[in-house]
Amino acid sequence: MEFKSLVPSLWGRHADMRNPFQAMQREMDRLFEDFGKRFPFPGEENGFDSLSPVINVSETDTEIEVTAELPGVDEKDIDVTLVDNRLTIKGEKNTDKEKKEKNYHLVERSYGSFQRSITLPFAIESGQVKANFEKGVLTVTLPKPPEIEAKTKKIAITSGN
Repeated sequence: MEFKSLVPSLWGRHADMRNPFQAMQREMDRLFEDFGKRFPFPGEENGFDSLSPVINVSETDTEIEVTAELPGVDEKDIDVTLVDNRLTIKGEKNTDKEKKEKNYHLVERSYGSFQRSITLPFAIESGQVKANFEKGVLTVTLPKPPEIEAKTKKIAITSGN
């Protein structure tokens, strides 16, 4: 029996017949890569796990505003801290869902904690920071220090004509 006949053709058209296991490994790697592309795992859409909040950061001349979407999280389960120039939002999400119908009883529970940290471009006076939580959205307002405000200068852009 010829060795070539022992190697399945699906292991790659250009499979190295001297090392069929390497060809099989390449094919298995390709299979798993394709599977991950077709069926993304929960929470991988944005690079974070499913408990991590979506965060938006915006800046004006006088302040930085951070908003975090925290649906299903209670205000008492959120912790916002500022150390030097690092803002950290931590929390815990506990969800219980129970449904009883005539033919079935469904109970779903989801528990977990999350933490997101943002490094700010300068230190902020913690006494000036304000946090507001309304309808599942946390808004943290961080006023810029006066020396940073004074250094900020808008540059005019001219066309190349």
